[in-house]
Amino acid sequence: MSDDVTKILLSESEMPTSWYNIVPDLPSPPPPVLHPGTMQPVGPDDLAPLFPMAIIEQEVTTERHVTIPPEVLEVYRLWRPSPLYRAHRLEKALGTPAKIYYKYEGVSPAGSHKPNTAVPQAYYNASAGIRRLTTETGAGQWGTALSFAAAQFGLECEIWQVRASYDQKPYRKLMIETFGGTIHPSPSELTAAGRAVLAADPDSPGSLGIAISEAVEVAAQHPDTNYALGSVLNHVLLHQTVIGEEALLQLAKVGAVPDVIVGCTGGGSNFAGLAFPFLREKLAGRMAPVIRAVEPASCPSLTKGVYAYDFGDTAGMTPLMKMHTLGHDFIPDPIHAGGLRYHGMAPLISHVYELGLIEAVAKSQRECFEAGVTFARTEGIIPAPEPTHALAACVEEALRCKETGEPKVILTALCGHGHLDLPAYGKFLSGEMTDHALSGEAVEAALTRLPAVPA
Repeated sequence: MSDDVTKILLSESEMPTSWYNIVPDLPSPPPPVLHPGTMQPVGPDDLAPLFPMAIIEQEVTTERHVTIPPEVLEVYRLWRPSPLYRAHRLEKALGTPAKIYYKYEGVSPAGSHKPNTAVPQAYYNASAGIRRLTTETGAGQWGTALSFAAAQFGLECEIWQVRASYDQKPYRKLMIETFGGTIHPSPSELTAAGRAVLAADPDSPGSLGIAISEAVEVAAQHPDTNYALGSVLNHVLLHQTVIGEEALLQLAKVGAVPDVIVGCTGGGSNFAGLAFPFLREKLAGRMAPVIRAVEPASCPSLTKGVYAYDFGDTAGMTPLMKMHTLGHDFIPDPIHAGGLRYHGMAPLISHVYELGLIEAVAKSQRECFEAGVTFARTEGIIPAPEPTHALAACVEEALRCKETGEPKVILTALCGHGHLDLPAYGKFLSGEMTDHALSGEAVEAALTRLPAVPA
């Protein structure tokens, strides 16, 4: 197959049948997750109130490959394998010699990459006899995906959406309810965690950390209810590796090897899903791409945060994870990329970053939306606000290639479409969108409240 094709497809028979776990291939293992009371590594009993045993086993597995259950593959086949595109029109518009490829995850029923983990999480919980799942969601992609997945396996789904995004994206609520989910704005009066935030700030825009606290609180109180997380944890990153495994096969069909791999990062699941299979190949000496994480300038956990043990939620109900963090009670500005408004980065990605295996940059939202509009006008897909961060970095890299004449191969994941994010594009197109300057004082204050962990 010539590398001048636009759309590279795989057949159903070529779809990966296992997920890839990067831990065995890393130069050193990641630090353990700690119990906040004992400061000892958490065990299965500590996680059992929230997760089924199959998920707990995947969270701590040292196996390189984990078999995807047939029941999960059956649902995956609704949209997987997803297409890989060569962005010929974007390349032409930029006048670059670079070749830009994007793995498009917006073809899923939920319109994003999130069902890659929502489906197995719903399956494992249903198999364990759980009746209901609770979760948080930022921009709404994860809540939509889990509602869809829960419907496939007969589960109820209750979601707390960050208030800023709940108000910005009313059609996301309707999509979630159409799939059968129940949704609340967060912070809410339904939980002690939510009431505490509202008592301190009745106009709180919310954060993913607050929404996690609310969902965890409800799950912990009901034996027939478990919690599901859409990013950050090892098993979530594991499930997303179908993206990178497929992309490897697709690039091989056209004889292309990436020089630069770019992904947007909030909690990290989309980035890891694309990058980790390629990082395996890099560690094995079979290729040598630069792997670049792109985060919002208003919530830059990798580039401005500290590498420390911290809670995954605002109320301090989760175990302690060593990660790049801005502080568990840091509340980011209400940017339109709601899925990237998380105070911490996935522990595995943080560890890989500390090992020097990936790099990170931060982008302002106006630069990102400019790239998103350029992409829409050339490639015909309106991207969700989150992947516009990766697109901005792709454009930047492609323009560097224009200056140097290097015909680099650039790969990114377009992790979702922006059909329910059009009000954000309206703000950009009308000139009303602003760039939020990160408050150093707010970060410093939040970092002073990190939990004390013995060396």
